[in-house]
Parts: sequence; C-alpha cells; structure tokens
Amino acid sequence: MITRSARRKSRHRRVRKKIFGIKSHLRLCVYKSLRHIYAQIVDDQRGKTIVAASTLSPEIKKKIEKLKKSQAASLVGELIAEKSKASGVKRVAFDKSGYDYHGRVKSLAEACRKGGLEF
Repeated sequence: MITRSARRKSRHRRVRKKIFGIKSHLRLCVYKSLRHIYAQIVDDQRGKTIVAASTLSPEIKKKIEKLKKSQAASLVGELIAEKSKASGVKRVAFDKSGYDYHGRVKSLAEACRKGGLEF
C-alpha cells in the first residue's frame, strides 16, 4: 500500500523534472508540515536560496498565535513577496511540491501575487 506522503513525493519528483529556477524566473517552493508552512525562492542554476520565510520567522511568529493556519500562510506569502521585492525578484515559477492547490498553499500563493510576485 502506497502512503499519502509517498504519493506526494512522487508527484513532487515528476513536477521537478519540468520546473527549474533560472535567472529570469526563480523557483518559489513551498513545504508544509502539520503545524508550519515554509516558502523559499531558489536559484537552481547556482544552487542558492535567495529569500526564505516561514511561520517560524521572527516577523510573523508573534502575529500567528491566534490565527488559523491558512491566515498564517497568507502572512508568509506577504512576507516572501516583500523580501523578494527588496532583493529584486519579480517573476517566479511556483513549485507547490506535490501538494494540492488548496487551503494553505492557495492562500500563500494568492498573498504572493497580491504582494507583487508574478507567476
């Protein structure tokens, strides 16, 4: 029997064959655990993380104590958009890491778009 996480990882591997962050559009990858959500913008050619944010970031950590997980994810999206503007990144390829475009992943993506990221 194939577990749910194994199916997600196989979807992620399949998608990663096609999505690759280059200088013109870097890769915005998302990881979510049961409690937190993480997002980072990666330049795959150089193998470097340009910008990173999560619910554990000090800017967000105190704000999310009373919020729902999807609301916390939108705060992470706003923070990653703000940091990417500061570093000069405008266009990204969205890598949802095999997760459904639903709930926390969707609210993070919409907040990034509202913050000015294009994908």
